Amino acid sequence: MLQNAVKIGHSSHVVTLDVRPQLLDALSALRERVAAARFPLPLVGAPRARANRDELLAQLDDYLVPRLQAPEAPLLAVIGGSTGAGKSTLVNSLVGRRVSEAGVLRPTTRTPVLVCHPEDHHWFADMRVLPDLTRVWVPRPEPSGQDGEGEDGHDGRGDDLLPIEPGGERALRIETSETLPRGLALLDAPDVDSLISDNRNLAAELISAADIWVMVTTASRYADAVPWHLLRTAKEYDATLVTVLDRVPHQLVAEVSRQYGALLAKAGLGDVPRFTVPELPESAGGGGLLPSTAVAPLRTWLTHRSQDPAARAQAIAQTAYGVIQSLNVRVPELAGAVAMQYAAALRLTSAVDEAYGHEHARVRERLQAGAVLAGDALKRWRSYPLDCGAGELLDAVAESLEALLLCAVTAADERIDEAWRREPAAAAPGLGDRDRDAESAEHRIGMAVRRWRRVLEEYAEDEVRGLEGVEKNFLPDPEVVAALLATALLGGGRGRSAGETLAERIGAQGALRLRDRGGRLLSTYLDNVLGAERERRLAPLDALDVNPEPQADLIAALSVLQKER
Repeated sequence: MLQNAVKIGHSSHVVTLDVRPQLLDALSALRERVAAARFPLPLVGAPRARANRDELLAQLDDYLVPRLQAPEAPLLAVIGGSTGAGKSTLVNSLVGRRVSEAGVLRPTTRTPVLVCHPEDHHWFADMRVLPDLTRVWVPRPEPSGQDGEGEDGHDGRGDDLLPIEPGGERALRIETSETLPRGLALLDAPDVDSLISDNRNLAAELISAADIWVMVTTASRYADAVPWHLLRTAKEYDATLVTVLDRVPHQLVAEVSRQYGALLAKAGLGDVPRFTVPELPESAGGGGLLPSTAVAPLRTWLTHRSQDPAARAQAIAQTAYGVIQSLNVRVPELAGAVAMQYAAALRLTSAVDEAYGHEHARVRERLQAGAVLAGDALKRWRSYPLDCGAGELLDAVAESLEALLLCAVTAADERIDEAWRREPAAAAPGLGDRDRDAESAEHRIGMAVRRWRRVLEEYAEDEVRGLEGVEKNFLPDPEVVAALLATALLGGGRGRSAGETLAERIGAQGALRLRDRGGRLLSTYLDNVLGAERERRLAPLDALDVNPEPQADLIAALSVLQKER
């Protein structure tokens, strides 16, 4: 029926929807880029961006790609609307028998029903459209002849479908009826204003999968916000749209139709086909069947769209073209939201970098000023060697260095916390659960300082072993050399005499060589300790994987699609 392209009249010019492999490839590539977009940081626009991404993915997966891959597949008309609008009764009446249970608390609230001709069953039994919904069937009682049930001799069951499991995964129930023309399928969607969010999301997903959007509202609720949101969305996507004003009292048909028509015209939807279904006894309560005359105009319109080649091509191409056109706005919006995420991540990262950079410079200044040789360490040095051994001095200096580093890390984290409090993005799950209590930081820094001390002692042993012309019995104690070296490196002006004593013990050249090696070692451990704490602080943010690539990828994929289109 449709091979390579469909042409329709659109806004006073002919639109050709080319279904070349290159177009499908470009759409698939764009789909992957959309799926890769993430919005983990709780920015103001993040919930909307996530919803837009999910809606766009659903429309690509459930409608656009399947439709372009199989333009000859039946038209899918989704019956959508708010609670109590009479969608199920309308579907039942169009089919001519009960296929969908009506009522606000019906069991099919979570299980939408799709009805098609038996010969079209294979189009929907597989996962071509709505791939996230498991296909199911409900065993039927024996035909009773009431309400026309079973009159087409088909129980709606597909051999490859499974029974519904209560409380199971999302499902789509497929029914067949010979009363529907070939090439047309009807889908009764959940209420778009359902109290259950999953139902609302599913309703939006199903509507996005439609070739034809059938929006149902009632005489008492046609001005409500929910149906108008759907109508404006359909207009935005330029979808093939039809509205049904249901349950209109006879005496108010003219007035309600006039007011509803005026609202549609004001919204730029004056040319949308409108159908009115009068309020009848069968309209209320039980999901009964309306007289065929009540739905005949709508049924005729839908049948014409599915049977007339030109009308069918127009319905398909208008909706598909509208979705493709909408990508020119929707994809850049997603890219902009990705850019906002990355900008926020950069601000959070910069706060960490600035805090640790500041503390790193401060620690180096304090080391040069001899801040480590203070308190107990200074007391030990002043009493060395008469009342303090080399080991005790080395212990005190190492503990003072550990305290200095722990103070720097604590100060950096406080600066980061203060900066992050001004950033909404810092409220992302995981960023506040840092497991950075003082005890764990103290343990990590303590281990690093102990490793530094061991290496420093190994340097001292190497230097002592290398002394020439000194008898073994007169060699200096390596622990003493290490203690003097640590004091000279960390004592600033107060430790100058330690350097002089070290030179007396191992010679000026040896002392200079040892201080150079020890200085480089201290610098390395300082960088490692603060760098590791910085990385720990950034690890939860890094795990969110917020980067700029998705923004560029989205724009590039859209550009390719625009060229192929």
